[in-house]
Amino acid sequence: MIKEVIVVEGKQDVQAVRRAVDAECIATGGFGLSPYCLQRIEQAYDKRGLIILTDPDSAGERIRGFLSQRFPAAKHAFVSRESATANDDVGVEQAAPEAIRQALAKVRYLEWQPAAEFTRADMTGAGLSGVASAASRRAAAGASLGIGYANGKSFLHRLNHYGVTREEFNRAIAKLGQVSEAEHDPAHHC
Repeated sequence: MIKEVIVVEGKQDVQAVRRAVDAECIATGGFGLSPYCLQRIEQAYDKRGLIILTDPDSAGERIRGFLSQRFPAAKHAFVSRESATANDDVGVEQAAPEAIRQALAKVRYLEWQPAAEFTRADMTGAGLSGVASAASRRAAAGASLGIGYANGKSFLHRLNHYGVTREEFNRAIAKLGQVSEAEHDPAHHC
């Protein structure tokens, strides 16, 4: 059994996590967290620790941000957007057990002393922004690094706040291959 309590958004997410691993879960019920739910999360945080596993969408990111501020030592797991998409829906409940196990195997800590290791130049140079394939490259790199999918600004934030090393970044980018010269050429986009 996983020591930490896993915080997800809904009851179907709880079922999906339990199909993947033996773990206790708390469902937030979306962003409208009740005082009782917050109290349960706080007790779990104090006694066993938390892993936050929200949906890879904007609502999930808002809930993750709220919980991160309230529970700064919580761990973070990210299921990839690709593996959490099915039936015209995006969510942890759509992810296969193996995808959830992979996300939990790459748990990250939010670092309150963020590094400034990565810059916008790294993002552009790696084809994670400024090229047509940037979104798909961020999705693949995020899955490889265990920081999930995000837009360019949020992805850069995660690189610098979730303890990603330069070596891990370089390995993830090498798996993606090079961006073609045509994609880096601004005239190509006109």
